[in-house]
Amino acid sequence: MVGACGGVSQIIEPSNCDDALVAIRVARSLGCRISRKKNCWHIAMAKSSAHITKISVGESGTVLRLLLPLLSIRTESAVVVGERTLIGRPNGHLLQALREQGLNISGSGKEESVPIHFKGGKLRPGKIAIDGSLSSQFVSALLIAASGMLERSRISVTGRKMVSKDYITMTLQVLQDAGIKVLQKGARSFEIPANQKFLGLRNFHVPSDYGLAAFMLAAGALVVSQVRLNGYFNDHYVQADGHILKFLKAMGVKWTRTENSIVLKGPFTLKGGVFSLQDCPDLVPIMAVIALFAEGRTVLKNIHHARAKESDRISDLRRELLKIGAQVKEEEGSLVIYPLKNPKSGVLLDPHHDHRLAMAFAVLGLKIGVSIKDMECSHKSYPDFVRDFKALGAAVATAQKQ
Repeated sequence: MVGACGGVSQIIEPSNCDDALVAIRVARSLGCRISRKKNCWHIAMAKSSAHITKISVGESGTVLRLLLPLLSIRTESAVVVGERTLIGRPNGHLLQALREQGLNISGSGKEESVPIHFKGGKLRPGKIAIDGSLSSQFVSALLIAASGMLERSRISVTGRKMVSKDYITMTLQVLQDAGIKVLQKGARSFEIPANQKFLGLRNFHVPSDYGLAAFMLAAGALVVSQVRLNGYFNDHYVQADGHILKFLKAMGVKWTRTENSIVLKGPFTLKGGVFSLQDCPDLVPIMAVIALFAEGRTVLKNIHHARAKESDRISDLRRELLKIGAQVKEEEGSLVIYPLKNPKSGVLLDPHHDHRLAMAFAVLGLKIGVSIKDMECSHKSYPDFVRDFKALGAAVATAQKQ
């Protein structure tokens, strides 16, 4: 999406997940010329504006939020549609900020979900306020769009809590690579100079995703294993889900790593604890599964924003874990998980179309044996998950459809 703002970009070893493919399709809709050679996407922005009437963002909340402020730059009117888990996900904070900055834009229902109608207007520079208590994607979207303004802008993040700050840091790092300067004036204030030009992301090597590696690391920690994850583990770019390494270490997991690999030999004797996932809500499902096999109580706190993901990752997760006999207490912004005793095996678990719940349940299945509905939803972020999971030695059988 940053590549779609201007310049020429080379994205090396891009993901093949559904969300990444949606981003490519949307970038083309915005006027990008895109080609792929071997393991590299080549992206160049067209000079003329696109004539868009309808854009589909599939199930990608990230692409949706990053797209909305860019609409007024690339087209005069459009409707943005989505499907399945994206329907009902909230966008009110972002749309309210866009209306205050001059856009005629509105979403559907109380949560202002898709379809979203843009009926004109231009995004005004200046002072921009955005509530950051629900999603950092709203802040990232405005940072990207404001970077192309002809006048200086200042973005102020409001709200009781500012969540997922690491994702904002990652956005700032990528913008810097694209030639954009953002001056951070405090934890909640960002100043964007005027008349900046996107130069593109030349030779941008996509780092391995710690949020996806988390499932394989957890699997290796829970069963007899010798796991080697090969990838590009470059920590130059801040990844919110990199917190998984800190959490696992605190629970007793040990590994060795280089820039090209992480190696561990399981299993480990795990211990529970209190973990804040305020900046990494995507780790809630796998941390909950790990906690079931740890000694003592585990508390996952500051996770109120996990309710507004592909599923309600507090209530839906707890409901499914209760099916296997787990003792899990749900509070407004936390989950309290106790060691699993006398688990029920072979239970059918429903991930509620949430890719991270589905993959976390697969790790759970290594320990107790489960059936998982709609495992294909893992394609949203990790199309090769089942193949890689089998490579770990997991016995996976596909149920015949009736």
